[in-house]
Amino acid sequence: MAKLQSLFTAIAISSLALQGIEAKIVSSVSELRQSYDFVVVGGGTAGNVVANRLTEDPGATVLIIEAGISNEGQEDIIVPFFAVQASPDTIWTWNYTTTPQAALNNRIVNYPRGRVLGGSSSINFMVYTRGPIDDFDRYAAFTGDEGWSWNSLQEFILKVEKLVPPADGHNTTGMIDPSIHGNNGNVDISIRGAEMSIDDMVVETTQQLAGEFPFNLDMNNGKPLGVGWVQSSIGDGKRSSSATGYLASQFLSRQNLDVIVETQVTKVFKTGIANGLPVIGGVEFAQSRSGPRYNVTARKEVILSAGAVNTPQILLLSGIGDNAALEKLGIETLVDSPDVGQKFIDHPLLSSQFNVTGTNTSDTVRQNATLFMELFEQYNTTGQGLFVDSPIDHIGWFRIPDNSTIFDNTTDPSAGPTAPHHELLFSNGFASFVGETPSEGHYLSISSSVVSPASRGSLTLNSTDPFDFPIIDPGFFSSPVDLAIMVESIKAARRFLTAPTWKDYIITPFGSGANLTTDADFEAFARANTGTIFHPAGTAAMAPKDAAPGVGVVNSDLTVRGVSGLRVVDASVFPFIPAAHPQSAVYVFGERASSLIKEKWGLSS
Repeated sequence: MAKLQSLFTAIAISSLALQGIEAKIVSSVSELRQSYDFVVVGGGTAGNVVANRLTEDPGATVLIIEAGISNEGQEDIIVPFFAVQASPDTIWTWNYTTTPQAALNNRIVNYPRGRVLGGSSSINFMVYTRGPIDDFDRYAAFTGDEGWSWNSLQEFILKVEKLVPPADGHNTTGMIDPSIHGNNGNVDISIRGAEMSIDDMVVETTQQLAGEFPFNLDMNNGKPLGVGWVQSSIGDGKRSSSATGYLASQFLSRQNLDVIVETQVTKVFKTGIANGLPVIGGVEFAQSRSGPRYNVTARKEVILSAGAVNTPQILLLSGIGDNAALEKLGIETLVDSPDVGQKFIDHPLLSSQFNVTGTNTSDTVRQNATLFMELFEQYNTTGQGLFVDSPIDHIGWFRIPDNSTIFDNTTDPSAGPTAPHHELLFSNGFASFVGETPSEGHYLSISSSVVSPASRGSLTLNSTDPFDFPIIDPGFFSSPVDLAIMVESIKAARRFLTAPTWKDYIITPFGSGANLTTDADFEAFARANTGTIFHPAGTAAMAPKDAAPGVGVVNSDLTVRGVSGLRVVDASVFPFIPAAHPQSAVYVFGERASSLIKEKWGLSS
């Protein structure tokens, strides 16, 4: 597929009609001002939201510093079907890896993060799920800030979204509830724009096995349980990201907004003291490991939006972290904040594949260069066809049954009855992040993800060099309950395929999944085949209500504890990971954070 992807790029780079935004994006430090009102570190999912909203006030100057390249002209990450090729080991990613994961047979897991304008919203699978009511109400209860509750966040949820027709213009009645969605936001949201051969069978299963797998008209109503049509951040057959939505040309034309790319922040630093607290008003950055260090000043605030890996790395390099760990590296402690980089959370993912009788699968596209070029031609000339969609049309969310023994000796890690424990994603072809893709055959893949995990890991510094990758340990399955939930999810995927509609379609499970019978078999299969769905969070988490000093990293308004002038706005602030694909929640946190910042500084909208 990689060769076909490169061929697509070579032919299409000048022919796809994409909105040009290059004029306001620079890579030369000489084009920057020496100071701004706000400096946003990271032009990712949340950072671009904040920069956009703050510059609605023409009197507020904002700089975005992005380590990656511009998204402009990068058609390979604009075409939805190519989401599977956006990472890892590409020019758009931080190509991290984890430490050996003890519960995964000591395997090292690829851990890419977005390194391009738009951040991970420019490389993800575009699945757009708000999450359950109970997740947000738990945030509110945990922090004592009612502003994080589901009801309070509705204005920001709607503010993000722009519901648009699917690429093929089909009638979406019965596939989504348009009444609960926003219509004027910055991120395009749509239902699938090209039919997959398994679509009818998935929906029929929700009728034939409705007790366990009920149909859910719109999983973004706060009650996601059941199986429904995927809503994706796609508009007009193209990826919609924070870069395309919040840094579109009409926003980049603002004279009070500057964006510099290919520039890495190395630390933030103190520029004064206010009310007994260090004021973080300085940002140091560089464009290469050996290149000069530059400084820029934020007159009002520095906003860290570098993501759940890079944000804690920058905090630690800046002397905000565990005192003992910083001392070992020779970093002077500015604030003793032991939770920085700790409480790392992610969603483990495992794909189960099945041999099928059908031939109309995405495998054919991967295996047939002629068909690939025909589909490319269709996409390029008409904006139609398979390439307008991500590889997923349906997902399902499920709770472990109340009578299960899984939680007999542990606390249920989910937020409440609306929050799922696990997710199933249905792909019309071979899908896996572990092992090699077969060169022939046709497959159905059902991926299982533990979306309310109990396991926690950590992120620590490898050295004092900001260009060295940090040490990433997600701690997958470090809590046994997560492994138990994964086993139940794998079994649920197999029960899904017992519906009569699959009788003449499914042949056998593929590969090592073919002979699983005992719980020990399923556990061994999970340990050997689990990876990640790339949803890190929690590494600079909000503190609980009335927390003592040193507990938590940020306050409920996302200001960093123990300093002044520094705020974190990205997935690292989640004290619990959303039981959802988190891009929606990150956008929403970006919108509310922008509102809080505007209110504090008296900015207009």
